[in-house]
Amino acid sequence: MSLGVVRIILKTHPEMSLPMSEFAVLQPGMQTTIEDAIKAGAAAFDQHGLVYGHGTADAMSEAGWLVLHALGLSPLEQPNYAQVLSPAEVGRCNEVLNRRIVERIPAAYITGSAWFAGLEFKSDARALVPRSPIAEFICHDFFGLVAFDRIHSILDLCTGGGCIAIACAVQVPQASVDASDLSTEALALAEENVIAHQLQSRVTLIESSLFENVHGCYDLIISNPPYVDAADIEQMSAEFDHEPLMGLAAGNDGLDLVRIMLHQASTYLNDEGLLVVEVGNSAEALENAFPEVPFLWLEFENGGTGVFALTREELVQHADAFANGLTPR
Repeated sequence: MSLGVVRIILKTHPEMSLPMSEFAVLQPGMQTTIEDAIKAGAAAFDQHGLVYGHGTADAMSEAGWLVLHALGLSPLEQPNYAQVLSPAEVGRCNEVLNRRIVERIPAAYITGSAWFAGLEFKSDARALVPRSPIAEFICHDFFGLVAFDRIHSILDLCTGGGCIAIACAVQVPQASVDASDLSTEALALAEENVIAHQLQSRVTLIESSLFENVHGCYDLIISNPPYVDAADIEQMSAEFDHEPLMGLAAGNDGLDLVRIMLHQASTYLNDEGLLVVEVGNSAEALENAFPEVPFLWLEFENGGTGVFALTREELVQHADAFANGLTPR
């Protein structure tokens, strides 16, 4: 199981060819195994031009996740792919596969759960589907950029459903974690996830527009904020229409919130504190906006780009640039 992405891997077999219609990916009355169902689902997804990126990276993984869910199995399990499905099981598989095709709903919203940093989270339309290369950063001791044994306080800005905050709390048991978001609906989902992971004593949820209602200083501030620019918002596939727009859109260049973070974060960091922020495809716009700032761009073995780190010292050193950059030129 990867840190932030569900991957379903089958042994290589000759490609199957099943008759398929939009409302019956799997044909009733035919002998169908779990493997057949996954392959047929993937073929149907490709035929209908589905888009991935909400926890999976390809049609096979997406179809596998949904088929296993329909059968009451977890992607963490290794099922018997040669198992023949009953007519009722074929019907349940068809239901989820067809819904994914017709309604273009991300798989995590259909299954009601997603995985991040090896942990399972409740997922629904109150917040974005958990997905970020930051999972790898958390699980690999923050890449050694901040001394693990000196992390006692963490702030997760724009927490959404709480996956980053909860993953940090699990990974750093000595730390207290604050998690803020402006969306009351997202915070309600985050609360359910905090309770599910039994972290009520260590993860505090804060309704706040960035730092507005945040108090104190932290050893690590980490954020996966909205960062999609206006042009990309206009071109997004239908899958993204099911997610809350406020969790995606961030102005013309995708940096509306990040500019504020850069300007204010040093006030909320301890002396040797670190700021880590994902900006995705807006990385180029960020470097163009602040060419003098030495952003450290993190590299990930499991894929993903557009995550930078800056120390408190660097934030202070470039405070004037960040103040002048609050308004895009």
